[in-house]
Amino acid sequence: MKRRTAREKALQALFQIDMSKVETNEAIEHVLEDQPSDAYLTKLVEGVLEHQDEIDQTIVNHLEKWSIDRLAHVDRSLLRLAIYELVYCREEVPANVVLDEAIEIAKLYGDDQSSRFINGLLSKVKQAL
Repeated sequence: MKRRTAREKALQALFQIDMSKVETNEAIEHVLEDQPSDAYLTKLVEGVLEHQDEIDQTIVNHLEKWSIDRLAHVDRSLLRLAIYELVYCREEVPANVVLDEAIEIAKLYGDDQSSRFINGLLSKVKQAL
């Protein structure tokens, strides 16, 4: 599975977990749709969940006049995913790739403003690293 596809599937799984409180394995299995499992997809989902408190605090630290609870579920899940890659996969994935991928995925799954919002917040996080 290509990394872009793994990121999209990870976003879908994280969204399901956030909305429906389903188990991690069940969410991953559901988004795979009978395709073979993917190590990077699993790493992303489990990594975000493992570090979610720290990731959410990073989001809160960079939000202006906004609370994390008010974010669209898709945007929040995508930010968690991208920040996980920025912080915990630095050796593996260049920061600019993370930002570009997150922006492109936001265009597909978010609303009209999502890609600009995601870009702005992730740029602040990247500068702070």
